[in-house]
Amino acid sequence: MRKSAADRFRHLFNRSLVFVRNQNQQYHHPSPLRSLSSMASDSPFPVTAQNINPQVLKCQYAVRGEIVTLAQNLQKALQANPDAHSFDEIIYCNIGNPQSLGQQPITFFREVLALCDYPALLDKSETQGLFSADSIERAWQLVDQIPGRATGAYSHSQGIQGLRDTIAAGIEERDGFPCNANDIFLTDGASPAVHMMMQLLIRSEKDGILCPIPQYPLYSASITLHGGHLVPYYLDEATGWGLEISELKKQLEDAKSKGISVRALAAINPGNPTGQVLAEDNQRAIVEFCKQEGLVLLADEVYQENVYVPEKKFHSFKKVSRSMGYGDNDICLVSFQSVSKGYHGECGKRGGYMEVTGFSPDVREQIYKVASANLCSNITGQILASLIMSPPKVGDESYESFMAERGAILSSLTTRAKALEEALNKLEGVTCNKAEGAMYLFPRIRLPEKAIKAAEAEKSAPDAFYCKRLLNATGIVVVPGFGFGQVPGTWHFRCTILPQEDRIPAIVTRLTEFHQKFMDEFRD
Repeated sequence: MRKSAADRFRHLFNRSLVFVRNQNQQYHHPSPLRSLSSMASDSPFPVTAQNINPQVLKCQYAVRGEIVTLAQNLQKALQANPDAHSFDEIIYCNIGNPQSLGQQPITFFREVLALCDYPALLDKSETQGLFSADSIERAWQLVDQIPGRATGAYSHSQGIQGLRDTIAAGIEERDGFPCNANDIFLTDGASPAVHMMMQLLIRSEKDGILCPIPQYPLYSASITLHGGHLVPYYLDEATGWGLEISELKKQLEDAKSKGISVRALAAINPGNPTGQVLAEDNQRAIVEFCKQEGLVLLADEVYQENVYVPEKKFHSFKKVSRSMGYGDNDICLVSFQSVSKGYHGECGKRGGYMEVTGFSPDVREQIYKVASANLCSNITGQILASLIMSPPKVGDESYESFMAERGAILSSLTTRAKALEEALNKLEGVTCNKAEGAMYLFPRIRLPEKAIKAAEAEKSAPDAFYCKRLLNATGIVVVPGFGFGQVPGTWHFRCTILPQEDRIPAIVTRLTEFHQKFMDEFRD
């Protein structure tokens, strides 16, 4: 069963087919390449969908896919006619975009950004009464480090040296092991860093990357765009989305038998979309596996601040590998961080970094060359990346307000995660693992056979059929599980925990009423 699932999932991403039922029955979206082959070849445009890079056509990104497009059309209809539907708004639970759903930015961060963007304020007497003393002091320090003292200027391609120094110091404080600022590459969020590493590692379709299933679609999309091969390893839903080393070994050997050269393993901790937090022992086993097999470990750690259960703690893979006695000569490790997640949720500022360790000087030179081709990441994002790794300390004027804002956000996320998890588990045919971390729930939905046949008649995946019906009935936007990958014959959807706490009861009511009606309509 596992081998069959792996084969079909690879076919899904390499052929743009969505396999969604079992070994003998498939539902799929038409291949873009097949659809376009029937289009007229005498287009008046020199560039057509028929002659662009085929990897672009194959690439899929479900988080902003068909259902989001439908939601945007519904939103336009509501704006034109507020009585057009039974609901009065669209609630976007499809993407981890906290501030779009009402989360307020951290005051200290925004004060520092404002002063850095308009440093003339630093010389005005009124500023002392409008901004905290430590935000003014931090802004002075940062402005002095920025080329030309202007956030509109280019920086070093790896990022401003002083900001990288600050981030390195923050990593050292977090992990208890040294960090070299020259290992830090500041990027416009974590996504460009992931693309950069895929570009570096993938040489042809015979190069593979081990990815968790379910996975964040950035990985499948990036692997496809760069012409590589996704090698799936399945997380075990029955054990809270556990990662088994035996599964890694099985999928690695299966890939090798097919002539695939596996270059790296991607690990998302805390998990997206699954919300699990890896135990330290499990991380040690993953590090040992990568070391023994000569794999680059790509550690997606953008949700490191989002841990909601007391029995689990975040440990970086850098800390785990160093605590095992492994250094730069033992394992290639790339760790990703972002300002978009955590308690800060600064998605639109596009800040992040990767810490690159264990690579030879000549490869490091090539990574820098790729970074240089992009000139540099935006300065505002660079500043934020340094701030999240060096927030106010005890004794700073902003410390108490900062801790209160941070604590309120994380506490509320914990409450929301639990409320939605409990509500989902009360629904007929739905089971949902605990959200230990990150920003999502990934419930399994057991659909009646009549619903599956109705989806088939619409040439839709069953979970996509369910999600579209949910959207049209309630205005709630979630993402069908096929976009993240799932064991064939199972259906899921991803839902964020980000709507504000006072909105959760209404969302639960809408979802519960819809689900009951849906099950009654399609009951076998």
